Amino acid sequence: MRRTSRLVPLAVLALATGLSACGGSDDGAAPAAEPSAAADAFPVTIEHKFGTTEIPEEPARVVTVGFNDEDFVLALGVTPVGVRENLGDYDAPRRPWATEQLAGAELPTVGGEELALEQIAALEPDLIVGVYSFIDQAVYDQLSGIAPTLAQTDEYADGATPWQEQTLLTGRALGREDQAQQLVDEVEGRFEQATSEHPGFAGTSLAVDLTGVGSGHYALGRDDLRTQFFTDLGFTVPESSTDVSQERLDLLDADVLAVLGYTPEDAAADTLFSGLDVVIEDRTVLLGGYSGDVAAALGFGSPLSLPYLLDAVVPALAAASDGDPATAVPALG
Repeated sequence: MRRTSRLVPLAVLALATGLSACGGSDDGAAPAAEPSAAADAFPVTIEHKFGTTEIPEEPARVVTVGFNDEDFVLALGVTPVGVRENLGDYDAPRRPWATEQLAGAELPTVGGEELALEQIAALEPDLIVGVYSFIDQAVYDQLSGIAPTLAQTDEYADGATPWQEQTLLTGRALGREDQAQQLVDEVEGRFEQATSEHPGFAGTSLAVDLTGVGSGHYALGRDDLRTQFFTDLGFTVPESSTDVSQERLDLLDADVLAVLGYTPEDAAADTLFSGLDVVIEDRTVLLGGYSGDVAAALGFGSPLSLPYLLDAVVPALAAASDGDPATAVPALG
């Protein structure tokens, strides 16, 4: 499906909430990647929204400048030598879905809201990965002057590349296409298991609410990667994200409501919010605060974090969508 819509505030929201940021520490060195690409994989030529990137040989020193790209590289068995800095309060280096891959390493960072080009150059990368980076042509040109740089394609709105596409694109750049396809198949299999166990998810409307953003509430649409977790389960969400004023809280009154940023006490104190039918009838899942694991896992939206979300969130979604108001929906985070 081709998506050509572009919502300018999405990059700002991703940064402000810290949901999609990753990173570690400026201290310490990271090991270079162990060669394991297909022998005939290189050279690789990849077209994207800024042009064409040629990767002559298997990268040994990879820097990720996207807000979730670190996870995709790690999932394919490569440890980056530098990563984008976490912008929120979340302790990204300790995220539970990447414990094995990180093995306690605190990776050097290469800037947060703004990229530190000198730091990137100092790491001497032979590949820069920025599929979920929100960079523009000028920054891409600067990065590609340092090393071959992978950007998102123009097939999707900025920040809305499906995780499957991002995995395969990253796998191609690393010379690990077969491994990437296997990874996609495995995670899609987990989603298929969840949907077979919960067929009622299919066609059920769901609103994803960011609290404390914009007018106080912000509804995410298909142009934000955080909703793909829910649509992959069969839920339907609006096509575009939108600010939700107090007068239009009815936009949140879907079959199921998933809320980021509110505790149960916050939800109860917001009288207009707590008066929505979807809240009164206990069809609402509180996903926890922005510094929690669930919110961060949604922001990463990766082959590593999605299985974690399936385990953590699906039981609450099932309780919220079973049609029985007596079913208690657990708050997460």
